[in-house]
Amino acid sequence: MLTLQGKSIYLRALEPNDLEFLYAMENNESIWEVSNTQTPYSRFLIRQYLKNAHQDIYEAKQLRLAICRNQDFPAIGLIDLFDFDPKNNRAGVGIVIQNEEDRNSGTGGEALNLVIRYSFQQLNLNQLYANIGEDNTASLALFTKFGFQQIGIKKQWNLVDGKYKDEILFQLINPKK
Repeated sequence: MLTLQGKSIYLRALEPNDLEFLYAMENNESIWEVSNTQTPYSRFLIRQYLKNAHQDIYEAKQLRLAICRNQDFPAIGLIDLFDFDPKNNRAGVGIVIQNEEDRNSGTGGEALNLVIRYSFQQLNLNQLYANIGEDNTASLALFTKFGFQQIGIKKQWNLVDGKYKDEILFQLINPKK
Protein backbone atom coordinates (compact mmCIF):
# COMPACT_ATOMS: atom_id res chain seq x y z
CA MET A 1 0.00 0.00 0.00
CA LEU A 2 3.02 2.31 0.04
CA THR A 3 2.20 3.30 -3.53
CA LEU A 4 -1.09 4.74 -2.33
CA GLN A 5 0.34 6.46 0.76
CA GLY A 6 1.30 10.13 0.56
CA LYS A 7 2.62 12.67 3.04
CA SER A 8 -0.76 13.91 4.20
CA ILE A 9 -3.28 11.60 2.53
CA TYR A 10 -3.73 7.99 1.49
CA LEU A 11 -5.94 6.26 -1.04
CA ARG A 12 -7.93 3.21 -0.03
CA ALA A 13 -10.50 0.83 -1.43
CA LEU A 14 -14.14 1.59 -0.75
CA GLU A 15 -15.66 0.08 2.37
CA PRO A 16 -19.29 -0.72 3.26
CA ASN A 17 -19.31 2.15 5.77
CA ASP A 18 -18.63 4.60 2.90
CA LEU A 19 -22.33 4.30 2.01
CA GLU A 20 -23.42 7.67 3.42
CA PHE A 21 -20.35 9.45 2.01
CA LEU A 22 -21.01 8.04 -1.48
CA TYR A 23 -24.71 8.81 -1.16
CA ALA A 24 -23.89 12.44 -0.36
CA MET A 25 -21.33 12.68 -3.18
CA GLU A 26 -23.48 11.08 -5.86
CA ASN A 27 -26.49 13.22 -4.93
CA ASN A 28 -24.64 16.52 -4.71
CA GLU A 29 -26.01 18.37 -7.72
CA SER A 30 -23.17 20.90 -7.63
CA ILE A 31 -20.73 18.22 -8.84
CA TRP A 32 -23.01 16.48 -11.31
CA GLU A 33 -21.43 18.48 -14.11
CA VAL A 34 -17.98 16.97 -13.51
CA SER A 35 -19.32 13.46 -12.97
CA ASN A 36 -21.68 13.46 -15.97
CA THR A 37 -24.60 12.62 -13.68
CA GLN A 38 -28.16 13.75 -14.18
CA THR A 39 -30.15 11.69 -11.74
CA PRO A 40 -29.90 10.93 -8.03
CA TYR A 41 -28.77 7.56 -6.72
CA SER A 42 -30.60 5.59 -4.04
CA ARG A 43 -28.90 4.08 -1.02
CA PHE A 44 -29.97 0.69 -2.39
CA LEU A 45 -28.05 1.22 -5.66
CA ILE A 46 -24.98 2.49 -3.83
CA ARG A 47 -25.13 -0.49 -1.44
CA GLN A 48 -25.22 -2.79 -4.49
CA TYR A 49 -22.27 -0.93 -6.00
CA LEU A 50 -20.31 -1.33 -2.75
CA LYS A 51 -21.02 -5.07 -2.74
CA ASN A 52 -19.22 -5.30 -6.10
CA ALA A 53 -16.47 -2.78 -5.31
CA HIS A 54 -14.11 -5.66 -4.50
CA GLN A 55 -13.83 -6.50 -8.22
CA ASP A 56 -10.37 -6.23 -9.68
CA ILE A 57 -9.74 -3.37 -12.14
CA TYR A 58 -9.22 -5.97 -14.88
CA GLU A 59 -12.70 -7.34 -14.23
CA ALA A 60 -14.62 -4.12 -13.52
CA LYS A 61 -12.62 -1.92 -15.97
CA GLN A 62 -12.64 0.79 -13.31
CA LEU A 63 -11.20 1.51 -9.90
CA ARG A 64 -12.63 3.99 -7.42
CA LEU A 65 -10.48 4.93 -4.44
CA ALA A 66 -11.38 6.97 -1.38
CA ILE A 67 -9.10 9.90 -0.54
CA CYS A 68 -8.44 10.05 3.21
CA ARG A 69 -6.27 12.19 5.43
CA ASN A 70 -3.52 10.27 7.17
CA GLN A 71 -4.57 8.82 10.51
CA ASP A 72 -8.19 9.34 9.47
CA PHE A 73 -10.59 6.81 8.00
CA PRO A 74 -13.47 8.95 6.65
CA ALA A 75 -13.12 9.84 3.00
CA ILE A 76 -12.87 13.47 1.89
CA GLY A 77 -12.96 12.72 -1.83
CA LEU A 78 -12.77 10.15 -4.58
CA ILE A 79 -10.32 9.45 -7.37
CA ASP A 80 -11.30 7.12 -10.19
CA LEU A 81 -9.62 5.21 -12.94
CA PHE A 82 -12.29 4.50 -15.56
CA ASP A 83 -12.51 3.16 -19.12
CA PHE A 84 -9.59 0.91 -18.18
CA ASP A 85 -8.24 -0.65 -21.37
CA PRO A 86 -5.65 -3.35 -20.58
CA LYS A 87 -5.04 -4.11 -24.27
CA ASN A 88 -3.91 -0.56 -25.01
CA ASN A 89 -2.67 0.14 -21.47
CA ARG A 90 -4.69 3.29 -20.80
CA ALA A 91 -7.36 4.65 -18.49
CA GLY A 92 -9.24 7.83 -17.78
CA VAL A 93 -8.76 9.56 -14.45
CA GLY A 94 -11.15 11.77 -12.51
CA ILE A 95 -11.07 13.34 -9.08
CA VAL A 96 -13.56 15.08 -6.82
CA ILE A 97 -13.12 16.51 -3.33
CA GLN A 98 -16.36 16.71 -1.38
CA ASN A 99 -16.09 19.88 0.67
CA GLU A 100 -15.15 23.31 -0.64
CA GLU A 101 -12.75 23.88 2.29
CA ASP A 102 -10.71 20.79 1.35
CA ARG A 103 -10.25 21.97 -2.24
CA ASN A 104 -7.18 23.95 -3.30
CA SER A 105 -5.30 22.57 -0.29
CA GLY A 106 -2.92 20.25 -2.13
CA THR A 107 -5.06 17.19 -1.39
CA GLY A 108 -6.14 16.72 -5.01
CA GLY A 109 -2.57 17.09 -6.24
CA GLU A 110 -1.27 14.55 -3.79
CA ALA A 111 -4.05 12.10 -4.72
CA LEU A 112 -3.44 12.62 -8.44
CA ASN A 113 0.29 12.09 -8.00
CA LEU A 114 -0.33 8.82 -6.13
CA VAL A 115 -2.72 7.55 -8.81
CA ILE A 116 -0.30 8.47 -11.61
CA ARG A 117 2.48 6.58 -9.88
CA TYR A 118 0.20 3.60 -9.19
CA SER A 119 -1.06 3.57 -12.80
CA PHE A 120 2.39 3.64 -14.34
CA GLN A 121 4.25 1.43 -11.84
CA GLN A 122 1.68 -1.11 -10.64
CA LEU A 123 -0.74 -1.27 -13.59
CA ASN A 124 1.98 -0.68 -16.19
CA LEU A 125 -0.21 1.77 -18.10
CA ASN A 126 1.17 3.68 -21.05
CA GLN A 127 -1.15 6.64 -20.66
CA LEU A 128 -3.82 8.38 -18.64
CA TYR A 129 -6.36 10.85 -19.95
CA ALA A 130 -8.78 13.34 -18.42
CA ASN A 131 -11.84 15.16 -19.71
CA ILE A 132 -12.17 18.58 -18.09
CA GLY A 133 -14.83 21.23 -18.59
CA GLU A 134 -13.52 24.48 -20.06
CA ASP A 135 -14.46 26.51 -17.00
CA ASN A 136 -13.11 24.09 -14.37
CA THR A 137 -10.02 26.20 -13.79
CA ALA A 138 -8.91 24.30 -10.67
CA SER A 139 -8.84 20.96 -12.52
CA LEU A 140 -7.23 22.49 -15.60
CA ALA A 141 -4.42 23.86 -13.42
CA LEU A 142 -4.09 20.62 -11.43
CA PHE A 143 -3.77 18.28 -14.40
CA THR A 144 -1.44 20.67 -16.25
CA LYS A 145 0.78 20.88 -13.15
CA PHE A 146 1.22 17.10 -13.26
CA GLY A 147 2.26 17.02 -16.90
CA PHE A 148 -1.04 16.33 -18.64
CA GLN A 149 -1.07 17.96 -22.05
CA GLN A 150 -4.09 19.34 -23.83
CA ILE A 151 -4.62 17.27 -26.97
CA GLY A 152 -8.03 18.42 -28.09
CA ILE A 153 -11.23 20.30 -27.46
CA LYS A 154 -14.64 18.70 -27.75
CA LYS A 155 -16.76 21.64 -28.91
CA GLN A 156 -20.15 22.20 -27.27
CA TRP A 157 -19.76 18.78 -25.63
CA ASN A 158 -21.81 19.14 -22.46
CA LEU A 159 -25.17 20.83 -21.95
CA VAL A 160 -25.05 22.59 -18.56
CA ASP A 161 -27.85 24.83 -17.36
CA GLY A 162 -29.15 25.29 -20.89
CA LYS A 163 -25.75 26.22 -22.38
CA TYR A 164 -23.32 24.05 -24.29
CA LYS A 165 -19.79 23.98 -22.92
CA ASP A 166 -16.56 22.74 -24.42
CA GLU A 167 -14.68 19.88 -22.79
CA ILE A 168 -10.90 19.72 -22.99
CA LEU A 169 -9.13 16.40 -23.43
CA PHE A 170 -5.82 15.96 -21.61
CA GLN A 171 -3.33 13.11 -21.89
CA LEU A 172 -0.29 12.01 -19.93
CA ILE A 173 2.08 9.51 -21.53
CA ASN A 174 4.17 7.32 -19.23
CA PRO A 175 7.69 8.82 -19.54
CA LYS A 176 9.31 5.41 -18.94
CA LYS A 177 7.74 3.75 -21.98
